[in-house]
Amino acid sequence: MKKTLTRIFVIAATLIFVSTIGFAADTKDAAKNVPPAKSAVEKQAPAKPEAKKELVDLNTATVAQLKAIPGIGDTYAQKIIDGRPYAKKDQLKTKKILPDAVYDKIKDMIIAKQEPKKK
Repeated sequence: MKKTLTRIFVIAATLIFVSTIGFAADTKDAAKNVPPAKSAVEKQAPAKPEAKKELVDLNTATVAQLKAIPGIGDTYAQKIIDGRPYAKKDQLKTKKILPDAVYDKIKDMIIAKQEPKKK
């Protein structure tokens, strides 16, 4: 009877030991996948702003420059050129050159510069 209890104790201790080793190995693997903590300075620093892209001037842009804008193809580029000059960029909508959805998509990429009046 004493030998049986001893064997049960040894088996139980072995199972506990083996499961602990497996848990420790899982913890080490998980720790490898955790990104390092950011310092207080990194947490407070604002994200670097993207380089500001050059706005496309509706009054002087070439067909190729206009076609480089997402959503503007040959037809819209030619309509934009034919509708010049523009006092404001939203005239693309009011003159019905572009649909509202296309204009809303590109409005932050375009500008309608005014030439200075000659004296």
